[in-house]
Amino acid sequence: MKKTISNVLIYIVLILVSIIMLVPFAWMFLTAFKTTAETMQVDPFVIVPSVWQTQNFANVIQAMDFVRLYANTLAMVALRILFAVLTSTLAGYAFARLHFKGKNLMFTLVLVQMMIPVQIYVIPQYVMVSKMHLTNTVMGLVFPGLVSAFGTFLLRQAYMQLPRDLEEAAILDGCNIPQTFLYIMAPLTKSAMVALGIFTAVFAYKDLMWPMIVCPDNRATTLASALAKMNGQYQQKYPELMMAALISCVPMIIIYVIFQKQFIEGIATSGGKL
Repeated sequence: MKKTISNVLIYIVLILVSIIMLVPFAWMFLTAFKTTAETMQVDPFVIVPSVWQTQNFANVIQAMDFVRLYANTLAMVALRILFAVLTSTLAGYAFARLHFKGKNLMFTLVLVQMMIPVQIYVIPQYVMVSKMHLTNTVMGLVFPGLVSAFGTFLLRQAYMQLPRDLEEAAILDGCNIPQTFLYIMAPLTKSAMVALGIFTAVFAYKDLMWPMIVCPDNRATTLASALAKMNGQYQQKYPELMMAALISCVPMIIIYVIFQKQFIEGIATSGGKL
């Protein structure tokens, strides 16, 4: 009986927390179909639009080139995932399993990089991108994500948890270091790679400051930057802003539905949270 009561209480708490988390999304959806006058009303009980305004969708589509914005954003996310997983896997394996001079010092520098706010790197990164003539390009957007200090740390921990017997058995079978890494060790850290890919995708998709700095041209920017530029100087068109935000959520929702299993496994394995 006590177990049943406790389970009921747990489910009630989970349902209430879920409702609280869904309220902002529901508010965004309803606001997207309201008129500007309705969004400015003081009455808190006016939640559902009196007349559903589909014109907001047409206005946003005409004002913003979503095809280009989607392409820029997804290209940036995909390339950041590719480079972050590749470099972090190699660096993590080196720090965890190989012995070389200065290893501890180098790994300390990686940890220090994690502790420093990313805003400090903006000016030198922009100077480098500008010198390479990569402003207003996808590679300019990808540049800060070519390496990941967090990914290196995460993959290092994953490799350190693997038993030494695997490497010793591979050496006895005639494998060298690259073969041991590629065929034995790397496949055993797929869950950590998936977790890193998830974190990288989420952080890259919602990145705002760097795209606004390196890609001021609307044709080369991302969804987050384009949404920020919709804010007016003297007034806010909240219905169109919420409609644009609603449309921008579609890719991540689709990706989550497709990779839901990998998403949950990656987060559970890494022990992290978004």
